[in-house]
This record gives sequence, C-alpha cells and structure tokens, in this order.
Amino acid sequence: MQDTFKHITVDQFQQQAKDNQWVVVDIRDANAFAQSHIPGAIHLTNDNLGDFMREADLDLPTVVCCYHGISSQQAATFLISQDFSDVYSLDGGFEQWANQFPTDVESK
Repeated sequence: MQDTFKHITVDQFQQQAKDNQWVVVDIRDANAFAQSHIPGAIHLTNDNLGDFMREADLDLPTVVCCYHGISSQQAATFLISQDFSDVYSLDGGFEQWANQFPTDVESK
C-alpha cells in the first residue's frame, strides 16, 4: 500500500476518467459546488465525511478536487491515512478543470 497521495493534472484525469471508474470528491464550499463541479463529483464536507468513509470503496482511484489544488493535498493525505489505496490531488483544482474543459462542468 502506498503511504502518500499522487498528483494528477486535469489533462491526465480527463483522459483516464474516460476509461476507468474514479471517485471524485470536491471539498470546495457548498455554494461553489452548487454552482458547478466535475460531473459525478461528491461534495465532501465535515457533515458527510463519516458516511462517505463508511460507504467508500477504498480501492477505487479517488481524486480530490478543491479550488486550486492546494487544500486537496491535505484532504488526499487524510484519505491515505484512512486506508484509501489510490488517492490523487487534482493539480490546479476545479479552476483549472473549468478553464480547460468548460463543457465538462456540471451545474445545478
């Protein structure tokens, strides 16, 4: 088992997510998530963290998304410490994703 998370660029993630089953967790605030997010993303908050941890498949590749790819590193480290085996921090975060793939953004 790996003891640290990995980094993934938005380009790499966009390509790999087409062919593989990924879990995307978005740790941005509720308003930002409600406005737009990566399709299929789970809004992960302190309120739903326990449920997420109980229901998660620890072996699925999991990418953590924040605003710019900074806070996601801390969250990815936490998931690794909770026995997730394949965790990534999305470099550039949602802002980079939205800039590069504006048509791959889900809005509510």
